[in-house]
Amino acid sequence: MKKTRVPAWIKRIGFYLTILGPGLITASADNDAPGIATYSMAGSTYGYQFLSMILIVTIGEIVIQEMAARMGVVTGKGTADLIRERFGVKVTAFAMFSLLLGNLGTTVAQIAGIAAASELFGISRYFAAPLAAILVSLAVLKGSYKIIEKVLLGLSLAALSYIITVVMIDPPWGQIFSEVIRPNFSFETDFIIAILATIGTTITPWGIFYMQASVADKGLSIKDYKYTKIDVTFGAAWGNIVSAFIIIATATTLFVAGISVESAEQAALVLEPLAGSWAKVLFSAGLLGASLLATSVLPLSTTYAFCEAFGFERGINRKFNEAPAFYTIFSGIIVISVLIVLIPGIPLFPIMWLSQTLNAILLPVLIFLVLKLANNEQLMGEYRNKKFQNYLAYSLATMISVISIVFLVTLLLGIGN
Repeated sequence: MKKTRVPAWIKRIGFYLTILGPGLITASADNDAPGIATYSMAGSTYGYQFLSMILIVTIGEIVIQEMAARMGVVTGKGTADLIRERFGVKVTAFAMFSLLLGNLGTTVAQIAGIAAASELFGISRYFAAPLAAILVSLAVLKGSYKIIEKVLLGLSLAALSYIITVVMIDPPWGQIFSEVIRPNFSFETDFIIAILATIGTTITPWGIFYMQASVADKGLSIKDYKYTKIDVTFGAAWGNIVSAFIIIATATTLFVAGISVESAEQAALVLEPLAGSWAKVLFSAGLLGASLLATSVLPLSTTYAFCEAFGFERGINRKFNEAPAFYTIFSGIIVISVLIVLIPGIPLFPIMWLSQTLNAILLPVLIFLVLKLANNEQLMGEYRNKKFQNYLAYSLATMISVISIVFLVTLLLGIGN
């Protein structure tokens, strides 16, 4: 029987699809619950001012994620592995503590997103948050999460509704482009928090580890790297275009009306031009899908990195007595996150964007370590960093460090309140 020959162009598309993914997934994850909360808060409180920051962090994200992906291709190892091998136990412990603290904060934000979405449907957080955490944990640990992943990804695509909303309301594009190329800064504590949250929700510590591990696990050779580089660049650009449209939508509809977002119900108002009375439902679906998706991935990726760094047995295919550290850390992250969200009277939306401020403060630690690795000639050979990559990455890490120091000083001295 004669075999049907597959056209070369179809093979080529199939090849691209097998390589592309980590960059797009990592960048799209920026628009999770804390991402939506942060961008909504920024747009509704400061108008279009933060669009210039989105441009800056997009460049920074491409540079940092490209380094992580390149190290994954060249070494075939994850970030935690390389940190342990090159820097020893003390530095590894400090880096993993930073990762664990930052990712715990982000997991709390995801659980808060689930709680906020459920309350829009009239369901108590005291019921929804624990139930969602239990169901997601079981799905992940039983290895059946892939079954529901596509549904959650579909719900997360509700973020695209912001682009449609912006097209419908036709904002002042001249003013928008002016704000993009004209950075603004204020020494007000709230403004600095908003900047750090915007950075921390876009360039995430967990994203660095996820990117390198994903590329290494694919077993890509260096000749395939040009496609991964496209994936990283396109992913970061696309993810932040959506982020920019969230800011534009909230600035055009809420900022002009004097509404500064402090709750999920207020944030849902931005989608009324598109969905009308269904705005709450559309917003809740997107928030819930993004939160559940991130809640399933984030604690697991954190646990893998931590166990990888210290040589603990890991993997959902092992029993508890074979990998006690793995299951203890995973369960601990989930339980602590739920308990924080269930504190009576704790505001859910501020939790989401404040967690991203913590991410940004901890981020320079990991950036400096990644830079040391990416410049190691013995490790990277001819694929070590170029001068312009170092300049951009060091500038980014220094900028975040300076903003963090200014924030801590203004907080301690009570300046700018």
